[in-house]
Amino acid sequence: MTDSKYFTTTKKGEIFELKAELNSDKKEKKKEAVKKVIASMTVGKDVSALFPDVVNCMQTDNLELKKLVYLYLMNYAKSQPDMAIMAVNTFVKITEYLCEPLRKCLKDEDPYVRKTAAVCVAKLHDINAQLVEDQGFLDTLKDLISDSNPMVVANAVAALSEIAESHPSSNLLDLNPQSINKLLTALNECTEWGQIFILDCLANYTPKDDREAQSICERVTPRLSHANSAVVLSAVKVLMKFMEMLSKDLDYYGTLLKKLAPPLVTLLSAEPELQYVALRNINLIVQKRPEILKHEMKVFFVKYNDPIYVKLEKLDIMIRLASQANIAQVLAELKEYATEVDVDFVRKAVRAIGRCAIKVEQSAERCVSTLLDLIQTKVNYVVQEAIVVIKDIFRKYPNKYESVIATLCENLDSLDEPEARAAMIWIVGEYAERIDNADELLESFLEGFHDESTQVQLQLLTAIVKLFLKKPTETQELVQQVLSLATQDSDNPDLRDRGYIYWRLLSTDPVAAKEVVLAEKPLISEETDLIEPTLLDELICYIGTLASVYHKPPNAFVEGGRGVVHKSLPPRTASSESTESPETAPAGAPSGEQPDVIPAQGDLLGDLLNLDLGPPVSGPPLATSSVQMGSVDLLGGGLDSLIGGSNFVTPPAAAVPANLGAPIGSGLSDLFDLTSGVGTLSGSYVAPKAVWLPAMKAKGLEISGTFTRQVGSISMDLQLTNKALQVMTDFAIQFNRNSFGLAPAAPLQVHAPLSPNQTVEISLPLNTVGSVMKMEPLNNLQVAVKNNIDVFYFSTLYPLHILFVEDGKMDRQMFLATWKDIPNENEAQFQIRDCPLNAEAVSSRLQSSNIFTVAKRNVEGQDMLYQSLKLTNGIWVLAELRIQPGNPNFMDLELSLKCRAPEVSQHVYQAYETILKN
Repeated sequence: MTDSKYFTTTKKGEIFELKAELNSDKKEKKKEAVKKVIASMTVGKDVSALFPDVVNCMQTDNLELKKLVYLYLMNYAKSQPDMAIMAVNTFVKITEYLCEPLRKCLKDEDPYVRKTAAVCVAKLHDINAQLVEDQGFLDTLKDLISDSNPMVVANAVAALSEIAESHPSSNLLDLNPQSINKLLTALNECTEWGQIFILDCLANYTPKDDREAQSICERVTPRLSHANSAVVLSAVKVLMKFMEMLSKDLDYYGTLLKKLAPPLVTLLSAEPELQYVALRNINLIVQKRPEILKHEMKVFFVKYNDPIYVKLEKLDIMIRLASQANIAQVLAELKEYATEVDVDFVRKAVRAIGRCAIKVEQSAERCVSTLLDLIQTKVNYVVQEAIVVIKDIFRKYPNKYESVIATLCENLDSLDEPEARAAMIWIVGEYAERIDNADELLESFLEGFHDESTQVQLQLLTAIVKLFLKKPTETQELVQQVLSLATQDSDNPDLRDRGYIYWRLLSTDPVAAKEVVLAEKPLISEETDLIEPTLLDELICYIGTLASVYHKPPNAFVEGGRGVVHKSLPPRTASSESTESPETAPAGAPSGEQPDVIPAQGDLLGDLLNLDLGPPVSGPPLATSSVQMGSVDLLGGGLDSLIGGSNFVTPPAAAVPANLGAPIGSGLSDLFDLTSGVGTLSGSYVAPKAVWLPAMKAKGLEISGTFTRQVGSISMDLQLTNKALQVMTDFAIQFNRNSFGLAPAAPLQVHAPLSPNQTVEISLPLNTVGSVMKMEPLNNLQVAVKNNIDVFYFSTLYPLHILFVEDGKMDRQMFLATWKDIPNENEAQFQIRDCPLNAEAVSSRLQSSNIFTVAKRNVEGQDMLYQSLKLTNGIWVLAELRIQPGNPNFMDLELSLKCRAPEVSQHVYQAYETILKN
């Protein structure tokens, strides 16, 4: 008879009958019943009512029955999450039965059994880490590294590496020269994935001297010729890391460089997806050691049928490898690319020509000539990109190529992209004295000032102030107009602040204004997008992983970031300090010098706040330090020395921000005035207890509770009330996996039986090292409580501020850099109405809940607090809190949050509101 019999039935009360059969004492009858349940589930019938009965069938030694139960569990776990927790205890019991068979398998004479058992230890550790440690399986696993079979060794290394990742401080892989020798011996004989595990393990080892490093490199080098690209990249990672310890004077060092190039070139003949991964890794390698591929430029020339993502990556590497020796070849290619049909690719090609001019000084003239040819094509997007890169060329070579300005000005009307318009405005402002109609050109931009992007508005403001300082008598009205637009009519804080600074400078000390605004600018570097050296060193340690594709360390994209260890290259030997070859070193710079990187255009907290980050300068106060700005005509007589008279119109008093009354001598130190407003620590806010589990749903047990955080410890404060007629004993508690790994740090201790009508209060310590799973909502916690009567389930929402850690105060410079680095789309805006606290009280109240004020300033009577906090899983959240006075007793607050994990922003806002309003 076939299995089709399970799909047909004519009986009534089917669920009732199945329930009876599932609880039968006969194993065969149970199995038949479970098959019927699976059949009903398969055709779409709802058999979730049988969940407890099916789960009970799990406790059997019949493998077929277990598989059927697991199939049912997986299907209904999502729709019945509360009931699924019931299965957890059963699984834990099952793991205990695994221990003895596993111990035998780890010592089995068959290597296939041993290698499978090694993986089983890692899986068991994931389920119950304490059990694995208590049973001594970790020591057995370490012994397997000395096994005679290479596959057993590889699997033991893989298992130990996985366990070590979840417990970074455990030092399980205690590598020494003897164990490294065993791994290298096994490397030649195991499968490709076994080789990857061993190579990754070798990459975590630091040799004791350069001789050992060379010995390991010699034995790893043959892996470069492997057919599997993952093995090749893992071998490259080991060699790149250990090369740090080799002297550049060694013959072997030069040989190793030559051996590294062919395998990397071979990777580029694979399919496009593999090419892309290889190119992203090569990008890192070229930044670290350009000499490896300096003779392989042609490999990176773009093919007509390459996908766009491969083309763009090849283009980037071409620029990094460009040198005086190959620049003619590179420029010919780039000019060809600029005539392609793909707009994105053409833009990148035009930018690449500009980067070549900046990197290789001898080619600058040829590059400028090429860009002018492209401008003559009159193709709109080509013209705009060309203007952007010519601006950078002017920055690199001032007073050298200004003859092209006339050509650029002819194309002014065709510019419609913010970056191109901003670049053109910069050029006009910078060379205003050489452009006869500079004031007319800038005035044409000013007509639609409020319709321009922030980038263009800021550039226009600066350009007109430059023009005014160069031609004061002709541009008085123009500068007053732009300052009025920037300070009175704009609601952009960056623009207003910059406008006020220029206003203050011009009205008090025009000579100082000239020195500041027309100061000589530092030359830009030959590379504008080099990865920061310490980050590059870390990424080299992650070659062949996702981190090397994203160009970000794992903690930047691995959710939670717990267990991620920061890696770094071994210390360099004295003779291997330089990271660049002499051929690729920037002109006029020593070969080992790291070039400065142009900072990106600031967004919120832009250039204005950058001014106040240095240490205070000691010295005599400025002569103007006693001038009070509140009563000064901002654009009045202070400009006499420039224009020979004070015929300006006095601006309205409302245009002067309240905090301009500060002495000038203080510079901008008031922006980060943190001398006040920091309260003493008084403990985090604790919400009143709420009923989490009503007595009617838990057979008389009522549970109320709240969460607290004190001195770095999180607790769940519970109140258990027995409203039943019988005594309650044997209490235990368990949490389901949750977003932040919250778990009980100790058992639930109810020291005496809970009598009827009795209430007991318990503080349960919690930690954040439990299993992590993203919940909906993020702060949802599912709890199972057991006593002598039954198991009960409930879920509650914990306030996020219990996860704010005590070391969450960020350094100011780090705050600015991080704010700029987090994408603008990650910013979230919120409003908190009717807050009964002033700025100092707000700062103090928030600090007591580990939300730290990094900086404070006052703009137009509004207090601005810049704050940081850190969650237990390492996620940083940055905040800008604007406090707007409402009625005398209540304030309205505007909160801007930036975070790399934007899903936490809503919950951080709720924490702010809870803390400030209670």
